[in-house]
Amino acid sequence: MRNPFNLGKLVTSLSSSYSSTPHAIQPPKPFFPNRDAHFIESIQHLCQQKRLRDVIPLLENQVLPPPEAYSRILQLYIEKRALDEGKRVHDHIIRSGSGFVAGVFISNKILEMYCKCGSMSDARKLFDEMRERDLCSWNTLISGYARMGMLLEARELFDEMSDRDNFSWTAMISGYVKHKQPADALELYRLMQRNEKLMMCNKFTVSSALAASAAMQSLLLGKEIHGRIIRTGLESDAVVSSALLDVYGKCGSLNEARYIFDRVHGKDIVVWTAMIDRYFGDGRWEDGLSLFSDLLRCGISPNEYTFAGVLNACAHQTAEELGRQVHGHMMRIGFDPCSFAASALVHMYAKCGSVERADRVFKSLPRPGLVSWTSLINGYAQNGQPHEALKLFDMLLWSGTQPDHVTFVGVLSACTHAGLVDKGLEYFHLIKEKHGLLLTADHYACVVDLLSRAGRFKEAEDMIRAMPMKPDKFVWASLLGGCRTHGNYEVAERAAEVLFEIEPENAATYVTLANIYATAGKWEEVAKVRQVMDERGVVKKPGMSWVSVNRKVHVFLVGDESHPKSNEIFEFLGEMTKRMKEEGFVPHTNYVLHDVEEEQKEQNLSYHSEKLAVAFGIISTPPGTPIKVFKNLRTCVDCHTALKFVSRIAERKIIVRDSSRFHCFESGSCSCHDYW
Repeated sequence: MRNPFNLGKLVTSLSSSYSSTPHAIQPPKPFFPNRDAHFIESIQHLCQQKRLRDVIPLLENQVLPPPEAYSRILQLYIEKRALDEGKRVHDHIIRSGSGFVAGVFISNKILEMYCKCGSMSDARKLFDEMRERDLCSWNTLISGYARMGMLLEARELFDEMSDRDNFSWTAMISGYVKHKQPADALELYRLMQRNEKLMMCNKFTVSSALAASAAMQSLLLGKEIHGRIIRTGLESDAVVSSALLDVYGKCGSLNEARYIFDRVHGKDIVVWTAMIDRYFGDGRWEDGLSLFSDLLRCGISPNEYTFAGVLNACAHQTAEELGRQVHGHMMRIGFDPCSFAASALVHMYAKCGSVERADRVFKSLPRPGLVSWTSLINGYAQNGQPHEALKLFDMLLWSGTQPDHVTFVGVLSACTHAGLVDKGLEYFHLIKEKHGLLLTADHYACVVDLLSRAGRFKEAEDMIRAMPMKPDKFVWASLLGGCRTHGNYEVAERAAEVLFEIEPENAATYVTLANIYATAGKWEEVAKVRQVMDERGVVKKPGMSWVSVNRKVHVFLVGDESHPKSNEIFEFLGEMTKRMKEEGFVPHTNYVLHDVEEEQKEQNLSYHSEKLAVAFGIISTPPGTPIKVFKNLRTCVDCHTALKFVSRIAERKIIVRDSSRFHCFESGSCSCHDYW
């Protein structure tokens, strides 16, 4: 714990702990200097060996333990959060036959031990029983309450104080910020500014106030605090600079954040990481990655948080090649396999479709955390290996790791992709019954998806009606998606009607409903949906696919003729279509949203963006090279069927990541087994 006293006060406090209490025994004069020195050395040896339980017997066998021994033992237990052992030391002091009575310094140490170990009832009991308290006593208990989220108790104690220092105010303000009460934090900060007796605000106080402004996304308040920081000369401090970057970044003023960043002298890795993360948080991926490159050129070593942020950005952008370069850099400089960065590596590879690499990284971790387990389970589920996902979940339980609600989303998704309806329902009920977790809307969305894909619409609608919370857009979209698979336009109409109310601007709902009508040949209904879209100004999101060849990303839209190799691409697709039809391929024209001739429908389907991207990948790479394509929308049935033929004819492994999952086409089949 930070001690608010200067050295002189600390010495005074140490002395008072053995002289100010009427019944306290004075520190032993050097009658037994060798014995006391030997005892202290024995304590230090046990501490170094981490033999915490052996310390108490040694203490109890000492006739008159020196005060320094209690201090060192308690400090060790504070660092190790050893509550049970700390209680035994406290009991030993109370029952001490030597007549030793703890003064304020030792009492504060015990108080700190209880607070750091989260035993606030014991801390309050000791505080109330202390014969003498100082400012440190009050600050320790307030800080403990604030850290544990017991803000009412902390504030009540804070208001009782007759004298406060910067630490007192900062403990309360930071407690409000940590536990999501930024308005209370800022109100207290303003009250602090009006207190003329206070010392100048320190960097921790203003950083907490800035964090509160960032949480409220109040640029005005942030600028007000920034002005005070400039007047107090704290702007160049790394901690304060990071907090300033955060408030400007979260308030959407990234240019001002960069202005501050560029003027920080001697920037440390905390400042660099804060600015990089702000770019990523605002979706400015290229700026964030460019700044990361600048960081490497400056010779500053990234920390685990820097690496984790960059790897998560690579995962979001499915930039596996860049992620592998970051991985290589981590290997060269060495990284902690138990860090956030290690978990981010598993997540990055899984999100980019390289589940084999994700698995290798996972197996190299000495103690995989829950994030790593969950990332790999989700990776297997989305990459067409649901049974591997469920096996891994069993291993997670066997390891003693407690799953959370996100883990179960991955498990239920695996059941959905494998069509394991009954198994999925079993897992769903175990979430609360066995694991004691609250069911979330995400869990219900997964189960509705599971039932709808299997055509069990009555059960799906019954589950929606029985939900303890209001069904969100994902639940209804899951129901609508199942209707598309089975052509159930009656249920689709009910689901779409709710979705139109929740998010009337989302074109996906209109397009899906129109597709279902088109499959059923209800062209008048298709026309009505299109008319409603026009009246509401809803524009269909254009399908977009991209593929990386020779470290360059090539983007394609439907029917795109802008690419330099478009002639070769269209020629290749024409030849491929002939061969596909010779081998039995029949275009799926049911989903074309126009009542036109069959030939025109086929023409419309022939140049979807993923087909163009795959064709470019094949003609631009050596034979046998796997092709990996990413798409912003869900792949259509026609493209899915066509790519199975292409994979066999061209003898290529083709991986397509659409908005839902990965499809791995190889030798004429897909990893999803046509269930997606």
